[in-house]
Amino acid sequence: MPALDLNTILHDPQVEALIRVLVAGIVAAVVGLERELAGKPAGVRTYALIGMGAAIFTAGAIAGFGGGDAAARVAAQIVTGIGFLGAGTILHMRNRIVGLTTAAGMWAVAAVGLVIGAGLYILGVGSAVLLLLLLRFLRTGWLERHGLVAHDDDGAEPIEAND
Repeated sequence: MPALDLNTILHDPQVEALIRVLVAGIVAAVVGLERELAGKPAGVRTYALIGMGAAIFTAGAIAGFGGGDAAARVAAQIVTGIGFLGAGTILHMRNRIVGLTTAAGMWAVAAVGLVIGAGLYILGVGSAVLLLLLLRFLRTGWLERHGLVAHDDDGAEPIEAND
């Protein structure tokens, strides 16, 4: 029986797909950590599951169907499926909307999982870093507090996206 060497194992398409899923999960979990530290209900586990799930679908579609039209249809269904999941996180209460940023973050981290699942590591990790920076440093009202946008005071109650 021939011995398997590490190089052969690492070049197996299924092992490479599993590495993609792992990287997507780690990157998505880091984005989710920011949300969890901000006290949001969707945190590390939710974001990691979404990123990993998108990567599993993408890597599986590419491995199973090739890079053609069938794999593209799977990717399109990830976008709609995550949109449906994200819609469930949005609540409208009187003059407040809660969960909008969480829904958008889940949708974006699914895209990160999708591109990492397709083997585009630099795009996926780089995008996750940008998402993390945006979530961490561009808070609701930040532009207003720093004088970058004017406050619209027309007497109407604002609808706040408190997420």
